[in-house]
Amino acid sequence: MGDTMGGTMAKSHPRSVCPVACTLDVLGDKWTLLVVRDLFAGKSHYHEFVKSPEGIATNILADRLERLVKNGLVKSQPSPARVGSFSYVLTEKGRGLLPVLEAIKQWGLANIRGTEARLRVPSVP
Repeated sequence: MGDTMGGTMAKSHPRSVCPVACTLDVLGDKWTLLVVRDLFAGKSHYHEFVKSPEGIATNILADRLERLVKNGLVKSQPSPARVGSFSYVLTEKGRGLLPVLEAIKQWGLANIRGTEARLRVPSVP
């Protein structure tokens, strides 16, 4: 992808200065926002993310967590609960995605038949 610069994703040749395009460069694959969703729902360890119903492959999960850390959305730290492993937490920047996830959830509930909000993710204040 590119290097992190000033807390945002920097590419040697950005495809655009459009904020939607730049945001999609960071979040626009089918797994990243699901990992962020799981962080909001209280998951913090690798083994917890792997158990999500969407079935993310372990190599993809490792890559998405690394990207989220590199982009300043997530912080990794040694796990107090599991020796030799890491826990992941959203940074302030990452927590700023809550209204985005809430909007996507509401759109899905209103427009995609059969969807259900099963995870408890805090609502936007």
